[in-house]
Amino acid sequence: MNGFGRVSHKFACFVLLVMALSPCGARAADSTPSMFSFNGFGTAGLVHSSEKQADYTSSIVKPNGAGYSHAWSADVDSLLGAQVTANLTPQLSAVLQVIAEQNYDNTYRPHVEWANIGYQLTPEFTVRVGRTVLPTFLFSGTRKVAYTYPWVRPPAEIYGRVPVTSSDGVDARYRFHTGDFTHAVQANYGGSEQSLPGGGGTVKAERAWGITYTVDYHATTVHLAYQRTTLTLESVKPIFDGFRLFGPQGIAIADQYDAQNKPMSIMAAGATYDPGKYFVTAEWGRTKSRSFLGKGTGWYASGGYRFGKFTPYITYARATADNLSDPGLNLTTVPLFLVGTAAGLNAALNSILSQKVVQNTLSVGGRWELTQSTAFKLQYDHTDIGAGSPGVLTNLQPGFQRGGKVNVISATIDWVF
Repeated sequence: MNGFGRVSHKFACFVLLVMALSPCGARAADSTPSMFSFNGFGTAGLVHSSEKQADYTSSIVKPNGAGYSHAWSADVDSLLGAQVTANLTPQLSAVLQVIAEQNYDNTYRPHVEWANIGYQLTPEFTVRVGRTVLPTFLFSGTRKVAYTYPWVRPPAEIYGRVPVTSSDGVDARYRFHTGDFTHAVQANYGGSEQSLPGGGGTVKAERAWGITYTVDYHATTVHLAYQRTTLTLESVKPIFDGFRLFGPQGIAIADQYDAQNKPMSIMAAGATYDPGKYFVTAEWGRTKSRSFLGKGTGWYASGGYRFGKFTPYITYARATADNLSDPGLNLTTVPLFLVGTAAGLNAALNSILSQKVVQNTLSVGGRWELTQSTAFKLQYDHTDIGAGSPGVLTNLQPGFQRGGKVNVISATIDWVF
């Protein structure tokens, strides 16, 4: 676990202690407004997938979903969250956000999504320390609060590229105005650690840093981001250690594809225009890693029109990736008694490479405002998966055929309070 990750639980406890020891209790009896505020949010959903030999999930860190494991799954989107904010002084504040959703181990054990203390050095400049949101995409700040965006979930072709949603470390944000434009520049440094389902080990992101720029102009918002980290995935290490035993040829393959302290970067750009009657949103992202993850690109474009409390929408999304296969070791140069071992390593390498997401998805849906803080959404996704790829499907079974088509129906009720 990275240095920031080791203290994240203790830091969350520290935030709670700061809140508990603050003098709000002494003010409860008078008319002074409480320095604490509480907010909650949640989603109750059901999802059905036409693919019976794999699972559709909303994140690769979830162990199962709709399709093979469940005809209708409530685990894909359902969650419950709560956030406490304490304004301790005019400059000092603390935030704690806890979310219960399906975890990598198939439990709903609550986890700390945010736990940080912020200090406003000037009206424009704020520094935070602790666990904060990873601001890669346009909707990163409200990614877990489905009520705030029109779809059932943000398109996986973009948001699935970075399943990690928070970072343990420090960030700084500077806001300023020029005419009718509001600018925000944010820099972050830290790390994270995420456990994977099915004995997949952990993914460690260390020495992670990034910078984002967001500008608002009336009904238009533009968001640009660059993030870079050092990535380690321990579960694939034995495969590449095996390649290295085959001399220079195997060492070259291992150096190209292993995931031990390898740099990874992502560039992202997004924009939305929402004057009230309708909305148009688009995002693009590109990941690059000196490992088996390679290069990948994703984008989507979406629009919807509001008819009173009903908003129909349509989205098209696309994800591409570089090589999904590699010839591996040249078996003709391998000693006869090692051919079986070399062939097994080649098969393992190609199994890893073929997990990359290549697909196109057309989504149509609708959102109904049930109350001022509750919405019902219904969405249909038709996905064409690229040849040799499983798309975003997980928990693949022996009968699964790569490069097919899948239809997904999702229904959710989202709320905030």
